[in-house]
Parts: sequence; structure tokens; C-alpha cells
Amino acid sequence: MSKISVLDSSGRPTREIELPDRVFAYPVKEQLLHAAAVNRLANRRRGTAATKTRGEVAGSNRKPWRQKGTGRARVGMIRNPLWRKGGITFGPQPRDYSYELPKKVRVNALRSALALKHKEGAFMIVDEIAFAAPKTKEGANWLKALKVDSALVVDTSANVNLFQALRNIPRIRALDERQVNAFDVLRYKWLVLSRRAFDSLMERLK
Repeated sequence: MSKISVLDSSGRPTREIELPDRVFAYPVKEQLLHAAAVNRLANRRRGTAATKTRGEVAGSNRKPWRQKGTGRARVGMIRNPLWRKGGITFGPQPRDYSYELPKKVRVNALRSALALKHKEGAFMIVDEIAFAAPKTKEGANWLKALKVDSALVVDTSANVNLFQALRNIPRIRALDERQVNAFDVLRYKWLVLSRRAFDSLMERLK
């Protein structure tokens, strides 16, 4: 097992803990990371693009001229898709783009993402993340002490001060440990976990 230093709130190491091989020695599988990223982006799509068919555009159902005898092409209605201002043929309609990845793929993609962050040296564990007040200034000073400018910070949702202090800082996102996913881990340069979030996440990835 490899080891990592646990930091205090000012970024100084206090002790070392072991990192489980089942997560941090997991091979970095690009196909899993790609599948997780595509799934996350697909689930975020609104799917509201729409065009009007010939039955939905404004216009009369009346036949513009008789079928035969005029020398003109036959036509049934002015809402014909071939005509200007007519309906759209096979245009986009509102749809749901979301889909579910198999649980094993989600878990292994997260393992790959965590292993990659550790391999890049962009992974931190902080003993406790505690702010006296939910102020952006406190959050900014804490990040400055850790020397990070783009980070996913993970703790439990009970730490309200943390979430409120970091929510207005660019390139920083605070996330509850139950919502950690491969896409968000890869999206930011650093991954910062509280000790309790780390323990809970390792329990989830057993």
C-alpha cells in the first residue's frame, strides 16, 4: 500500500495514512473515464430542441388548386414541407438523452479517476475542514494555504459553512461525498477530501 500525508487546515502534514490498493493501485482505464464523462454530459442535456411538423405549423388545410388540369405540380396543402414556411421533415423533437451506466462501470471509472489523481500528485486529504463562518474570504484564505486554484473539495453535506464559503469562488466546487463521480474528479486540477469524506468514499468503493 502507498501512503499519503494528512494535512491540517493550513496545509502542513500531521500524519500519514495508507491508501487502499483496490482503489489507488487500480489501472487507469481511459475507456471507463470516457464512458463516465459521456454519460454525465448526456444526462445534463435538456433535450428541448424542437421543430414543427406539417401538422403543427400555421396555415390552411385547403388544397391550393385542383389536382389536374392546371399544368402545375400537384400539392395538397400550403403546409407541405417542400414549401417555404411549411413543416419540417424529420426535425428534432423533445427527448430525454439520459441513460444509466452499469454500477460496476461507474465504480471502476471512479477508481480509475482517483488512481489518476494520485498518480499525478493532485490528491489531498485534509484532517478537518472547518470554517468559523460561511464567508467567501475564509474559503479563499484556506485554498491559498493549500496552494490550489482549481479543485473539487469533498466533504459531507452537514458542513454547511464549507459549501457556502466556496460556492462563489471560480474553478472551485464543493461536493457531498455521496455525489462524487469520475467526471467531476477529472474536471478539476486538484481533488481535496476531508478525512471523514475519504473514509466514507473508501467504504463505498470496497
